[in-house]
Amino acid sequence: MKNNLIRDFEAASRRGLKHRIEYFFIHTYKPVMDDAIIRYFDTMGDYRRWCETHLPGWLGYGKKI
Repeated sequence: MKNNLIRDFEAASRRGLKHRIEYFFIHTYKPVMDDAIIRYFDTMGDYRRWCETHLPGWLGYGKKI
């Protein structure tokens, strides 16, 4: 196991900065949030109510996590 980690680290250290940055950011699909290009809310309260009623709890936008 340790040898695999060392090999992975050495391989990563040989990659250029561009590739390291690409591997650093992992896009995770977020239901509802990613389904519209843009949303507008008149107040922060409107936004928070929308989050509580439309988003799954595991995204962490509700009052209780």
